[in-house]
This record gives sequence, C-alpha cells and structure tokens, in this order.
Amino acid sequence: MRKLLCAFVSALFLTMGFVSCQSDEEIKRQKYITEGILLYQNYCANCHQPKGQGLAALYPPIANSDYLQHKDSVICLIRYGMQGPVVVNGKTYNRVMPAQPQLSDLEVAELVTYIYNEWGKETQLTSLNTVKPQLENCRPKQ
Repeated sequence: MRKLLCAFVSALFLTMGFVSCQSDEEIKRQKYITEGILLYQNYCANCHQPKGQGLAALYPPIANSDYLQHKDSVICLIRYGMQGPVVVNGKTYNRVMPAQPQLSDLEVAELVTYIYNEWGKETQLTSLNTVKPQLENCRPKQ
C-alpha cells in the first residue's frame, strides 16, 4: 500500500510539474482568454448571446460564423462599431453594432483572442502588436 501511495504522489508531482511548465506565450494566451471572457460577457453577450449563437434575425452569430474569416474587420468592428447591412452565413442582418471606444487596445486584443479561441478554431494569442496597427488603419477619418 505504501508503495502505491508513493507512486501516486510521485505521479501527482510529475503531472504538476508538466502543468506548471507552460510557455510564457501560453500563459499570456490563457490570461487574454480569461480577460476576454469577462469583456465578452459585459459588452457582447447581450446581443450575440453567451454562447455566440446570435439572437434570431436581429443579431448575427459569432459561433460558426463565416465572418470570423475577416479578423481585421472584427478588430475594427469591436472598437468602431458599424451600421448598415452585414451578411453572416448567407443571412443579412441590419442592426447597429455600437462602437466600444472605451476599450483599450489591450482589451480589444483580449476580446479577439477569446472570440477566435472559442469560436474561430484558433489556439493562439492575438497580440497587441497585431491589434494596435489594425485599429490605426481603420480609425475613422475626421
């Protein structure tokens, strides 16, 4: 019995060692996802719903959405919103998506990381270095 207990404890410590040996990039990705979940719940879930399925004919889905193929557009939509018709999965939606100018560039990166890891079949971080120049490119001209 003692031998079995020792083997179990050894295996447990070995497993814990592997879990704690994540790369810095993976730890950062997990942090972005965690923050992104909270941001999604606060700013997106009311219309796009908690599981990203959208709301009937009013608001388009994010989950299984062909629109996720356009990451640059998604980044811009989060910050600057949009109005007018948009086609998602072959269906037209025509509700205003409000701008979220209060979100920092980092928060946009966290939100995009969450959305793409949850529904966009990605397993990577969308970095601040990716988001920041894109937000500058799509900034409305004044």
